[in-house]
Amino acid sequence: MNNLAALVPSLARLLIPAVDNADRLQEWITTADEANLPHVHSFTRGLRLDQAAVHTALTSEYHNGGTQGVNTKNKLINRQMHGRTGLHLLRHRILLR
Repeated sequence: MNNLAALVPSLARLLIPAVDNADRLQEWITTADEANLPHVHSFTRGLRLDQAAVHTALTSEYHNGGTQGVNTKNKLINRQMHGRTGLHLLRHRILLR
């Protein structure tokens, strides 16, 4: 449990984009594998499988969080209004929100 308690904050520090995060991620993966925690092994295997995307996410200062937020909001409104009215009212509700 102590190993896991040390791994989580060190991973959280990697989420702030920086140039050296790629090297620090490799160190984190090595440390996590040495901790011998089965669920963490599964997580590190997933990181290795999509290493290019993880590298970009941890080193690039650009992200699409704002776009995803707008999409999520629109989907929520669409689900709330499903079957109640037509596209005209749905459009107004999205634009007014």
